[in-house]
Amino acid sequence: MQRKRIVCLAIPALMAIVGVARAEVIDAQPGGFTVRDSFTIAAPPARVWEALAKVGAWWDPAHTYSGDAANLRIELRPGGFWQETLPGGGGARHMVVVNVQPGKLLRTEGALGPLQALGVTAHLTWTLEAADGATAVTQTYDVGGHAPGGLDKLAPTVDRVLGEQAARLKRYVETGAPK
Repeated sequence: MQRKRIVCLAIPALMAIVGVARAEVIDAQPGGFTVRDSFTIAAPPARVWEALAKVGAWWDPAHTYSGDAANLRIELRPGGFWQETLPGGGGARHMVVVNVQPGKLLRTEGALGPLQALGVTAHLTWTLEAADGATAVTQTYDVGGHAPGGLDKLAPTVDRVLGEQAARLKRYVETGAPK
């Protein structure tokens, strides 16, 4: 029992040292869920904001319809689209920008990936806060609606995927490469 307690206490301390995102499912019920990632990026908010707009540079291409993240764009204005160009002239609108506060907050509305096929609505929000020459980032995704079998079952997978995207954003800003 003592060894288990030491390991449990050591993991959060190690995460703080290496700067890994703290990802968690905040709430999960059949009708919806909230997942959140909190992390620090060693760059000022203006640089993190600029990177958010370049989603195609850091988003994982495995989580696109086209297989190429370079096809992703976000228009940083209310009513702007987060969209993807598809081969053959097609495309996908992933989300709509609903709140833009440059350097502070970006909120989008829409269902990502396979959630598009379900009866859900969702909001993905990034908040940026200056923190001693760095930026504290919180990425929150709230999803509500209907999915056969319940949305709560999807929360851990969505949390993992968005946690991966948060880590890629952090690496992109700090190193110039998302992986």
